[in-house]
Amino acid sequence: MNIVFPVLFTNLTTLMSSLQHVNRTLSSVGGTVAASLAAYEEYISRQHLNGEKSYLSWAAHTAGGTHHAFEDYGEGFCIFSDIAVAANVLLQKYGPPTTFSQNNNALTIHRILIIDLDVHQGNGNAALFAENKRVKTFSMHCKGNYFSKKEVSDLDIELPIGCGDEGYLSTLQYWLNEIEKYTFDDHVEGRKQFDFIFFQAGVDIHVEDRLGRLSVSPEGISKRNEIVFDFANRLKAPLCITMGGGYPNKDWAPIIDAHSGVYIQAHKYLINKS
Repeated sequence: MNIVFPVLFTNLTTLMSSLQHVNRTLSSVGGTVAASLAAYEEYISRQHLNGEKSYLSWAAHTAGGTHHAFEDYGEGFCIFSDIAVAANVLLQKYGPPTTFSQNNNALTIHRILIIDLDVHQGNGNAALFAENKRVKTFSMHCKGNYFSKKEVSDLDIELPIGCGDEGYLSTLQYWLNEIEKYTFDDHVEGRKQFDFIFFQAGVDIHVEDRLGRLSVSPEGISKRNEIVFDFANRLKAPLCITMGGGYPNKDWAPIIDAHSGVYIQAHKYLINKS
């Protein structure tokens, strides 16, 4: 009995730990699905009321952003891609009945954009949507920070190790401007370029991040967020924000502040623009 009890206790501890991990993984996916649906349903409600600035229907999930998960395996702390699941749910519920239908209903989702600004490439989402023309993936990440095979996003922008505020922000602004100007082959007059945007707001670009290898300041991260918010506002697309990476050294405060700052800043932005 003295041998059995420790074994049983160990197995029970492992089981409870596994169940907690399963629940966390499922809630991470479910939270992003719920947030994205809430944002788009609020947008529809405001459209029916003919409300101005109905596109300022944003939602956020203080988890998620698990962009390294693939169809049949996970990596990099990611089991399932919450953004991929949420994008597919949106398309299943609000997408056109056939691929690139000519239906010009203002409430139909024809195309989704994923803006991934984690320090690591959003390799899972790149692979998951490689053959899906309704979801476009944009990943801007550190060139020297691949921990597995590089995938091909619709737009991949690599930044050099040590890149700071000036280089980071000017590069982001340039490529978002290019995306905004781009005309897709299936363009229909009067149809929005993107009907929904996901923002994977990783803060492992922080100069004090343990794994990031970039050198963006807290002020630079705040400006990054503002650039993305302005972009979504100009494109008049509902937005869903998720977390991403962020790995503290001994002092957790800078990374926690950067994570929380994304959401606080989004709230203030909406108040200011509404």
